Amino acid sequence: MPVWRYMELCLLHPQHGYYVSRDPLGREGDFTTAPEVSQMFGELLGLWAASVWRAIGQPPLLRLIELGPGRGTMMADALRALRVLPPLYQSLTIHMVEINPVLREKQRSTLSGVRNITWHDTIDDVLDGPAVIFANEYFDVLPIHQMVKRETGWHERTVELDKNEKLVFGHAPEPTPRFEVLVPPLVRAAPVGAVFEWRPDNEIMKVARRVREQDGAALIVDYGHLRSDAGDTFQAIARHSFTDPLKNPGQADVTAHVDFQALARAADDLGARVHGPVTQGDFLRRLGVETRAATLKAKATPEASADVDAALKRLTDSGRGGMGSMFKVLGISQPDIVSLAGFSDETPDAKATPT
Repeated sequence: MPVWRYMELCLLHPQHGYYVSRDPLGREGDFTTAPEVSQMFGELLGLWAASVWRAIGQPPLLRLIELGPGRGTMMADALRALRVLPPLYQSLTIHMVEINPVLREKQRSTLSGVRNITWHDTIDDVLDGPAVIFANEYFDVLPIHQMVKRETGWHERTVELDKNEKLVFGHAPEPTPRFEVLVPPLVRAAPVGAVFEWRPDNEIMKVARRVREQDGAALIVDYGHLRSDAGDTFQAIARHSFTDPLKNPGQADVTAHVDFQALARAADDLGARVHGPVTQGDFLRRLGVETRAATLKAKATPEASADVDAALKRLTDSGRGGMGSMFKVLGISQPDIVSLAGFSDETPDAKATPT
C-alpha cells in the first residue's frame, strides 16, 4: 500500500488507530507539546487572538477554533488570558475540532467551566463567521505521499511485506506520469534514490479559504522545514523516543515534517495573506514570553521559578531539546491584515497580559 495509506491506517483506523484510542500526551504518553510544557504558550496565543480581533474591527461574534486540541490545555490557557478583555471574551464561541474520543473527554474536563463550546469532527462543520484558528502540531500528522526517484522517474513509495512477512519499504513498479514537472525546482536535480514528500492541500485550503472569506486569521505551529526539498522525514515516536515507523503499527505516533513553503504557497494561491514563517523562538519572544516568564517568577517559589526558566528554555532555545528553531510558525489572514503580532516587532497590548 502507499505510505500515505499506511500512515492513515496507523493513525485513524476506527479500532486500532493511534489517534482514536488513547491520550498520547505527557510523561505517561509518547510526546509532549508546547502547551503541556508551559502555560505561557497558550496565554500568549490568547493575546495573539486578541490582536487579530482588534485588527478585524472587534466583531460582536468571534469563533475561536482549535484543530487537534490535545487535552484542551492550550485553549484553557488562552481563555484565561482573554478573560481580562471582557468585550472580547463575551463575544467568543469555542470550537474544538477533534476525532479522538479519549481526548474529547479530557478536553471536556479541562474546559468544564467554559460556555459556548462545541466539538466537531472537521472544520467544515463550524459555522461561518469571523474566526481565529489555531493549529498546533496538527499538520505533521496529516498523511504524506512519498515519492522515490528511480532511473525511470518518480515512483510512489509503498509499504510491503517481505518474504519473512515483515513490513518493509518498496515502490510502485511504474513511475507516476509527469510527476517530474510537479516537483519544486530544488528537487528536480535530486539523485536516484532521493525521497520527496508531499501532502494534499485540502486542509490548508480549508483554513485559508475560511479566513479569506469570513474575516480572521490562522496560526499554524509545527515542526518542519522552510523550503520544499527532497528528504525522508517519516518517523515514529513512542515513549518520548524515536522508533521504527514500520514496527507495531497503531502503537506509535507516526508523523512527518511540515513543508511550510508548500503551506504558504497553497494559502497564497487562494488569495489569503501569508505571514512568515518564523521560528517558534522568535515568535514567542516577539509576543513577550520573556516578560511573561519574569512575571510568573516574581510570585513563585525558587523551585517553581526554576521550572519557569526550564520551560522558557524548552520553548525558545535552539539547542538540543529546544523547540525554538525546529518549530516554525505560519500566519494566514484575510488580505486586509497587513501585519500580525509575532511576525514583526509589533506585540500584543501589554494591558491584556494575564496576572
